[in-house]
Amino acid sequence: MANKAIFLCNDASVIERVYDAQTRAAISSLCELDETVYSKADVLADPAFFFDVEIAFSSWQMPVFTEEEIKACFPSLKCVFYGAGSVQFFARPFLACGVKVFSAWAANAVPVAEMTVAEIILANKGFFLSSRVFHKAGKPEATKVFSICQGNYGETVGIIGAGMIGKLVINMLKSYYLKLLVFDPFLSDADADALGVEKCSLERLFSESFVVSNHLANNAQTVGMLNYELFKLMRENAVFLNTGRGAQVVEDDLVRILREREDLTALLDVTYPEPPVEGHPFYTLDNCLLTPHIAGSAGDEVVRMAEYMIEEFKLHVAGQPCQYEVSLEMLKTMA
Repeated sequence: MANKAIFLCNDASVIERVYDAQTRAAISSLCELDETVYSKADVLADPAFFFDVEIAFSSWQMPVFTEEEIKACFPSLKCVFYGAGSVQFFARPFLACGVKVFSAWAANAVPVAEMTVAEIILANKGFFLSSRVFHKAGKPEATKVFSICQGNYGETVGIIGAGMIGKLVINMLKSYYLKLLVFDPFLSDADADALGVEKCSLERLFSESFVVSNHLANNAQTVGMLNYELFKLMRENAVFLNTGRGAQVVEDDLVRILREREDLTALLDVTYPEPPVEGHPFYTLDNCLLTPHIAGSAGDEVVRMAEYMIEEFKLHVAGQPCQYEVSLEMLKTMA
């Protein structure tokens, strides 16, 4: 019980949502937990108060610190347990200072994959296009659209990125008879065989898939990777689905193709910036459906992320190998 732990977050309400009473009690049983939620302003206002802190628990709204600030304020810090998904925005300075970072990306991946699979299944049935046509032209025209959809037996689905979420989506789709094409330069042939997918180029994936779902890692190498040259290859009535990150899409190019081809549908849970700026065409295009980044954990699902971090903390305390520790190398390919 020697480890002193705190909650580190710029929004106390986030911690209250993610770390419920049961999870806080579990943490307290393993260490000396100060249940106050401290923001970056709190830390910088009284750095000496945090000199003996060894463990930090956090979630969304995790403060971003520089290496100099970490060394000055957290000389004893050993670990950050992040009860949320991507750590790209804050992790590197901590890792550079020798602080271990753990992420609940696997927990947050579950609801994202669930929503993605639900939208893929609906898309293959022609749900989004036929609904749009029904409203504009009536049932007979909508039925024509439905009649040319192949459904969920033998249809081709393209998965861009086979990281944690991409793999979950692939495994969840195994209960359907679908052909899965995957683009991921880091996916080995052996792993592709084990997943039951076929690796291919982006060009082939866009041209053959009825649904294209983006799960690319969010890094400098993937920014703007999905552009007009790819979108124009999409099949008639095809669907582009993005529950990953918006920065991988050249959004002007997506707007262009959606205007040129009313048969296509874009389902965007993420954009860049997020939300789109006022007056952006995404708001008015009939064939673009926006949702406010709802694929991630919501409601009681957020507690799952805290539970994953508690299990990681237990392994850390016991000196056993942890499952979700993040390294600098991993950040090159993680979402």
